Amino acid sequence: MEPVLKRLLAEHKDDVRLVWKDFPLEGHPDARPAAEAARCAADQGKFWEYHDKLFTNQQALGRSRLKDYARQLKLEASAFASCVDTAAHRGDVERALSEAANLGVLATPTVFINGRLVVGAVPYETYERIVREELSRPTAQGK
Repeated sequence: MEPVLKRLLAEHKDDVRLVWKDFPLEGHPDARPAAEAARCAADQGKFWEYHDKLFTNQQALGRSRLKDYARQLKLEASAFASCVDTAAHRGDVERALSEAANLGVLATPTVFINGRLVVGAVPYETYERIVREELSRPTAQGK
């Protein structure tokens, strides 16, 4: 999914905006702490760098690894550790999960393009077609 989104954003940089919403899966015990840790990284302006690090290392998301990744990205260690250890963003992640449930999200990846639901890792061409359809709508032309 990641390469598809990056390509879509690159090819439509003036027309497409990516908004990330947390949806840590229940079956993945490290997913919620990782989502919270990414928000701690965001507090220091490094959300996307940390996000990419997590996705590159999906099989190693234990608490000590989360702090290792922060060090690798040169985040301020004590502030990051305090944020993670106190679960400072637990409520934010819970609210994102609630929002996802209200929108009918059941799986990852799930993408909304102007409200159009796309579930699963579908080919780039599917996203490209939907984006072009949305951009051709009269309301999209007025931006």
